[in-house]
Amino acid sequence: MRKFSLSDKNFDRINIALVSITTLIIIYPLIFVISASISDPHAVDTGKMWLWPVDITFDGFVRVFQNKAIWVGYKNTIIYTIVGTCIHLFLLLPCAYALSRKELMAKKFFLWFILLTMLFNGVLVPTYLVVKSLGMVNTMWAIVVPGVIGAWSILVARSFFQQTIPDQLVEASKIDGASDFYLFIRIVLPLSMPIIAVMALFHAVALWDQYFSALIYLSDEDLFPLQLILRQILILNEVSAYSASSAAGAAQSFADQVKTASLVKYAVIIVSALPLLIVYPFLQRFFVKGVLIGSVKE
Repeated sequence: MRKFSLSDKNFDRINIALVSITTLIIIYPLIFVISASISDPHAVDTGKMWLWPVDITFDGFVRVFQNKAIWVGYKNTIIYTIVGTCIHLFLLLPCAYALSRKELMAKKFFLWFILLTMLFNGVLVPTYLVVKSLGMVNTMWAIVVPGVIGAWSILVARSFFQQTIPDQLVEASKIDGASDFYLFIRIVLPLSMPIIAVMALFHAVALWDQYFSALIYLSDEDLFPLQLILRQILILNEVSAYSASSAAGAAQSFADQVKTASLVKYAVIIVSALPLLIVYPFLQRFFVKGVLIGSVKE
């Protein structure tokens, strides 16, 4: 049995305390938002509800899901996320693997060319003009194509391939007659599931939370992603509350509208974040291996 010195024990106690504090800081806002979404808004505003739900009500979720447009938003967001992530991986993985091989001609040129894209970025107007000239305005591709691949993703995946795929394995496969395509599909990809999962989740989260691009490029409501639909629902409830306050003798109606608007505000957060919270634990085990190995240069 290993004997721990007093300094080791104190170090462990400090680490446990810091991890516990960090965990509380992360978990408390999540619990608060969930509790606030099903609690009486008056209890939330007055501070009676600070952790667990008070006077439970589901009026906020009922109001959100009564809007049929939310299902259209869910469908569009799921399509954008799946299609965009598949295109992202289709372009990222071959590019990163090719840059990880020593025999690639003009390797340094391509690496510097990719690094330059991290220093310069097109602002809104030039980007919009490019999207418009390609005929992608008010289409799904205006959300999926811009930003489909980035220099950071390529460099992280390249480092992962360098650390994970040994040269001896590549040489042995080629001696056995394997082509580069066969080697990449049948050997490299099965060994690269951690980085594939990490890159897929990072890009999928960005697409799921896509808001600004949809606001700029989309005008057809049938193409709106979930975030834009939820924004409309939130604004609609705030406007309804304001309209109720303007009507004579509508004090009770105004109070009800304000109550519903407050519930909708928290319900919208849950509706938009819940799918990601469900998916993340299944991919979490890949993060340490995928990100840490991919971020260390050989």
